Amino acid sequence: MQVGDVLVSSEILTEHFCCDLAQCKGQCCVEGDAGAPVTLDEVMEIENVLDEVWSGLSASAQAVIDKQGVAYTDQEGDLVTSIVNGKDCVFTCYGDIEDSGEAGMIRNCCLCALEKAHRNGKTDFCKPISCALYPIRVKEFSNGLVGLNYNKWDICRCAREKGSLLQLPLYRFLKNPLTQRFGESWYKELETLAKELESITTSDT
Repeated sequence: MQVGDVLVSSEILTEHFCCDLAQCKGQCCVEGDAGAPVTLDEVMEIENVLDEVWSGLSASAQAVIDKQGVAYTDQEGDLVTSIVNGKDCVFTCYGDIEDSGEAGMIRNCCLCALEKAHRNGKTDFCKPISCALYPIRVKEFSNGLVGLNYNKWDICRCAREKGSLLQLPLYRFLKNPLTQRFGESWYKELETLAKELESITTSDT
């Protein structure tokens, strides 16, 4: 399916998803074998706010950044945030956060030092857009088209269960970052496409 210059996987419109930090505690920041995809502009933004987040990083993360910087090129040729011990993003930190739902206080949750500084009013930059869009992965093609795919990861099983319980489609859960990345008019087109797909699916059942 295509919306403007963006190819959209149908799963993004049909699958249900809602992060459940009380269950997963942010494991997507520490699992995997590569960092979060970043653009050159985002690398510059991160470097500009590094002094504000430095004290909140682990000694291991500081050592990695001192050696190779805030980002590196992975085996697939993508620019990604640097990682510690082959998996943890260097901007990973841990703390307790208040949950607006039934969970109350979530203890020892994996957090982003960049986002934490932003929420505390210390920086204008929040975090890489790829992090905000997860589990949607963005792929840019040489012909100018952009592809959006749903990365279905086992550690996000609780998010799929919560999304199903709430009947919350993935594209609606990620409305804000999708709008940030592609614009309001694009998102409205996506909503229209989702409603058309839903009506077709309903009429076929």
